[in-house]
Amino acid sequence: MIILAATPIGNLGDASARLREALETATLVASEDTRVTHRLLMGLGITNRPRLIALHEHNERQKAGELVELARERDLLVLSDAGMPTVSDPGFPLVAAAAAAGVEVTVIPGPSAVVTALAVSGLPTDRFAFEGFLPRKAGERSRRLAELAGDRRTLVFFEGPSRLAASLGALAEAFGSDRQAAVCRELTKLHEEVKRGPLGELAEWASAGVRGEICIVVGGAGERRVDAADALERVLQLAASGTRLKDAATLVAAESGLGKRELYDAAIDARKAR
Repeated sequence: MIILAATPIGNLGDASARLREALETATLVASEDTRVTHRLLMGLGITNRPRLIALHEHNERQKAGELVELARERDLLVLSDAGMPTVSDPGFPLVAAAAAAGVEVTVIPGPSAVVTALAVSGLPTDRFAFEGFLPRKAGERSRRLAELAGDRRTLVFFEGPSRLAASLGALAEAFGSDRQAAVCRELTKLHEEVKRGPLGELAEWASAGVRGEICIVVGGAGERRVDAADALERVLQLAASGTRLKDAATLVAAESGLGKRELYDAAIDARKAR
């Protein structure tokens, strides 16, 4: 079978007894980075040295079929660098191929940055959505956030330190600078930090530079309907700042509850009148 095993996201003390046993007995391990896996074995005092096969974002689709066939004959332990394989980490194509081929897949559960960040954020946990990493390109990112602006669930994102300030700024522009959020940095590690506050303030804080592994947790949209004139003015302001008019209308429609076609047409008319 294929065994998906969650590994510590920082503190090695979070390694479960089941993970340690699996590492001690495994003969075949597919891992995101074999060097990281070697360090994990050393750090946990594991004496076993299984065969390690690299399974990462650049080769996982090509490797999936081969690994599924190997798993027909013996257990294949699958590891990412931290947390649960398949969650913004390699593994999904392998699991999909195994399911299609009738090969059993099981899980050794454990640490997850997503639920850890959600738990400490201080934001509602009853309904949430994990959105992974935001697009790198500003236009694609704006379109993604426009789709999410009206979502009433708490949203969880991954982000790298070099892009944190830009992403928080984009979130503040798309969702409103007063939307409550939390930046969770270096979770379970020595320098763990959770910074809570409105998106606008968090974007300003991050502009000085932030290090480490980061999760952003953002509160869901409130239920509100704004005045049509105010909504139109916000569409025009977003368009003036560089957002495509269509995307601006979509974003404000999600925020306000007004129709995006109505806002778009009104913005066209307003532009002609100016």
